[in-house]
Amino acid sequence: MKDIEQRARFDDYELEDNYDFSDGIRGRFYKPKKVRATLQLDDDVLLFLKKQASEKHIKYQILVNSLLRDYMSGAVK
Repeated sequence: MKDIEQRARFDDYELEDNYDFSDGIRGRFYKPKKVRATLQLDDDVLLFLKKQASEKHIKYQILVNSLLRDYMSGAVK
């Protein structure tokens, strides 16, 4: 939408009263939000995680998140 005339076409758009979601897929476009958190880890633990992440070519935060998620799924059983 480059200019005001193009955007003006959508100003009077009205939603329908009813929509059919019977074929919809729950959670299809859901993307979990990330939350900034501060953790204090021992130096040797952090070095180990960074080394493992480097070998897997991923960020160490992603590795920590994955490890915690695996722990959570095991703890629920």
